[in-house]
Amino acid sequence: MTPEPIAERTRRRVTRRLMPFLFVLYIIAYLDRVNVSYAGLEMTKDLGFSNAVFGFGAGIFFVGYFLLEIPGTILVELWSARKWIARIMISWGILASASGLITNASQFYWIRFLLGAAEAGFFPGIIVYLTHWYRYEDRGKAVAMFMAAIPISNILGSPLSGLLMKIDWLGLAGWRWLLILEGIPAVAFGVATLFYLTDWPKDAKWLPPDERDWLTRELEEEKRTKRAAKPLRVWQALRQREVVLLTLVYFFIVTANYGFNFFIPKIVQKLSGLSTFQVTLVTAIPFLASLPVMLLVGWHSDHTGERRWHTALPILAVAVFLTLSQWAADNVVLAIAMFSIATMGLYSYLPSFWSLPTTFLSEAAAAACIGLINSVGNLGGFVGPYAVGFLSNRTGSYAAGVYYLVGSAALSALLVLLLRRTRRLTASTGILAANPQPGGRY
Repeated sequence: MTPEPIAERTRRRVTRRLMPFLFVLYIIAYLDRVNVSYAGLEMTKDLGFSNAVFGFGAGIFFVGYFLLEIPGTILVELWSARKWIARIMISWGILASASGLITNASQFYWIRFLLGAAEAGFFPGIIVYLTHWYRYEDRGKAVAMFMAAIPISNILGSPLSGLLMKIDWLGLAGWRWLLILEGIPAVAFGVATLFYLTDWPKDAKWLPPDERDWLTRELEEEKRTKRAAKPLRVWQALRQREVVLLTLVYFFIVTANYGFNFFIPKIVQKLSGLSTFQVTLVTAIPFLASLPVMLLVGWHSDHTGERRWHTALPILAVAVFLTLSQWAADNVVLAIAMFSIATMGLYSYLPSFWSLPTTFLSEAAAAACIGLINSVGNLGGFVGPYAVGFLSNRTGSYAAGVYYLVGSAALSALLVLLLRRTRRLTASTGILAANPQPGGRY
């Protein structure tokens, strides 16, 4: 029998060891970030919040998130991913549970702001952490596997939230128990992270020596190639045209993403007249549909080595199908179908998008730029929900807010296509092309 190539068995062993754990961490993170959208079905009535108040409170999470993002991401690269991710999870778990005890709008704003600050650095830190373990040509698939946790968290979180909101213990409403109980796993897994994760391949006792040495050499060679092609200091990297464009791309698509995510339960409830539990089941459908498409696009992007169009086309689909959802009028089935295709676009662009910064940057410069892109981009998570809430209050309909999200997604897709195509890493070698031909793939 021919021995399995070292690249294949190393990647398989790394994936078996790291990906399930990171996957669960991100499910927990995303649930604690967006469970307020389900709690809002009852919280807004209990506390007398308007859509504008709810949208502002849901979105202010990302203002706190913005403040600590870049330094937190650099710490993953220069200090310890394991320790920093554990700190993040323990602190946000405590605050997530505390959010179930709020009684007024001011407390809602403060707890969401602090929750964002506590979680800052988690997602981009994981993206940087994956570069410690996966070569360029494997990174799109790795990011896709990791980010599949987003639709899965919504698939699981929707019915789970509906069930938790039926709890009526100790005189506390179900929406409070939803927030309190969903914060506890973050603390538990934060402690587990300290003992389970390994910062670098050279420290991985769970890898055989030949695989450990091979992976370390491969990743070091990739870094040396990038340094030789265009060495950049952190502050130089932050000023790069491509980094600025990627930041704007992410801002506008995150605006559409969170404006949609935080309000889809309310939109479906108004459109269908279903009960709270039924709404949570129906809103799981778009996220269920998006999962296989996200994995397929990540695989195809790695297979072809192309990133730009694999990012732009899914984002464009968001704009197109959110527009069509408004033409569905009162046809609930057709509207959910349009929402489902739009949701496929909202998540399937992610693997190729997050592979783009590491095509031309490495080490601390890449970490800082990923932190910048994620922190500034995630301010769209404030703008989107607030805009939908504000416009729905002014117009009495969610249509104006949805069209705002359409415009944001369309602008994001256009900006992706403004990225230069003149610098790329070849999928087969991981080498940065010094003199690529016009039309080379990003």
